[in-house]
Amino acid sequence: MSQCDMIRTNPSVLSFIDDLYKAHERKENIQLKNFSSGQFLLQQGQQVARTLVIKEGITKCFLSEENDKDYIVEFLGEGETLGDIEVIRNIKCLCSIQAITPVKAYLVSIPFFKSLMNENFEFNKLLLGEFAERIINTSTRASFQQLYTVESGLARLLELQAQQNITISKEDMAAYLGVTIRSLNRALKNLK
Repeated sequence: MSQCDMIRTNPSVLSFIDDLYKAHERKENIQLKNFSSGQFLLQQGQQVARTLVIKEGITKCFLSEENDKDYIVEFLGEGETLGDIEVIRNIKCLCSIQAITPVKAYLVSIPFFKSLMNENFEFNKLLLGEFAERIINTSTRASFQQLYTVESGLARLLELQAQQNITISKEDMAAYLGVTIRSLNRALKNLK
């Protein structure tokens, strides 16, 4: 798993949505919105009002557990769709999505998203590809975390931070690695 694998992107979906946005006359169906760093795009447990596709920027996708601990499932970048599973299954948000950097995202109305799913073969193919990629990424990440040390994962996170010129808080690093801040600090000390 390389650093670039740590931020999921989907250029094919982004290209499709970019073209659709440029060609679509009814702008209420698809809009472009800016989100500032720290702003939530979706919140766990809330009803989805629209699906989103990230145009620019990096977000974190995380679960908040009953013990007030967060677990970062993944970092999402350009072309990643948000709220799609919830709309398809008609359920509330499974995870929260929060901007780490400033983010631009397309907001796609639910009726328009559903019509694309029902009528557009290319869009369906892109969605199925994204769902398959999510399964692959989840299993790859789970095996990496089982087979390698916390220090290995931390080294990758620190490289990602430098490569993307972003700041990932200690809390987010710990939440991504699935460890406590204390364990993270020990791993940081061991890396030095």
